[in-house]
Amino acid sequence: MDNLPISGERLWDSLMEMAQIGATPKGGCNRQTLTDLDGEGRHLLRRWCEALGLTMMVDRVGNMVFRREGTDPARRPVAIGSHLDTQPTGGRFDGVLGVLAGLETLRAMHEAGVRTRAPILLINWTNEEGARFAPPMMGSGVAVGVFSEQEVLAKTDPAGAVFGQELARIGWRGEADPGWARDLAACFELHIEQGPYLEAEGAVIGVVTGASAQAWFEVTVEGAEAHGGNGMAMRRDALVAASLMIAAVEGIALEHGGNGTVGRLTLHPDSRNVVPGRVWFTVDLRHPSEDTLARMAATLRARIGAIAAARRVTAAITPFWSFPATPFDPTLVGRVRRAAQARGYPWRDMVTGIGHDAVYVARVVPTSLIFVPCHGGLSHNEAESITPEWAEAGCRVLADAVLATAEIV
Repeated sequence: MDNLPISGERLWDSLMEMAQIGATPKGGCNRQTLTDLDGEGRHLLRRWCEALGLTMMVDRVGNMVFRREGTDPARRPVAIGSHLDTQPTGGRFDGVLGVLAGLETLRAMHEAGVRTRAPILLINWTNEEGARFAPPMMGSGVAVGVFSEQEVLAKTDPAGAVFGQELARIGWRGEADPGWARDLAACFELHIEQGPYLEAEGAVIGVVTGASAQAWFEVTVEGAEAHGGNGMAMRRDALVAASLMIAAVEGIALEHGGNGTVGRLTLHPDSRNVVPGRVWFTVDLRHPSEDTLARMAATLRARIGAIAAARRVTAAITPFWSFPATPFDPTLVGRVRRAAQARGYPWRDMVTGIGHDAVYVARVVPTSLIFVPCHGGLSHNEAESITPEWAEAGCRVLADAVLATAEIV
């Protein structure tokens, strides 16, 4: 493994070439899932992989799987997976680093003639971000049985486009059964941290031991429309009530040492001189402890109810999506830790509060997640950035752990 010709320069060049697909004026990427640009990015990845002699399989929800054969037909595959889709104002590294670091690992193996006992797969999971079609992590979710194939194919985006139809339109609806992933021997994902801790501590590798529990809700606040010239005392302003509820989300997160986010909000009738009569917004709560997350959710319901009563409005809270706290496989985590130590990279163990495809895959397959820093912890932002050195370090640790699992012949 010490002689594997990983090229940090080649990895960086690939990242920059992929970043041109959906490039934004501020230096980021808008390559949302199942758009024409997503299709273009998929075609580029296919060309790169087929140049290495890898065979491609695409399943019925669009997950792309490239296979490098092993020498032992009885061995189950070892996978490297992440995603190419981005947020509308996303960066150049979120997800794509994990895919292209996997590609660089396979390029180096091809160049050196390295063979492994187990096959190695490179995966591009469909719709990790959930920006266009919600919830996130649909491709990996279907693959491990969290979502049904029919449920995902029927999802619509805010404009009414249907997931399955868009997948077919861009030419990436395959024929393979999505359940293939349940036969993996192991899965690894490399990702930027999307947080500030590694950079602040001078660490280069985050050894992720598990993922926080999450709970998403939708809240609808009903008041009464009124003319903007009417007296203040008579109003049942749904937006003012909602603003207090949104502030409560932040307070609950701070009190419990977790995370709370309101990311979407709509109001009706959305007119300049009309008091809003209805507001809809989303709430995303996260905590490493499922018990604490449950207390956060109970507190959310109580505080929203109290605010609604005080403001003379009604509030309905509907659960939308959730997943439990998820540990990663101790054996694979140990291999990542030893790889970082052996290469002399500063590292730390950590728990992620962010959902990744690896979190779903870990439900049925031994899985490991590796982090590298990003400047200022900034992600889901066009200014997201990392250094070539961080990218190369992550790739080397990823390659070491994958080859230790697939076993070099």
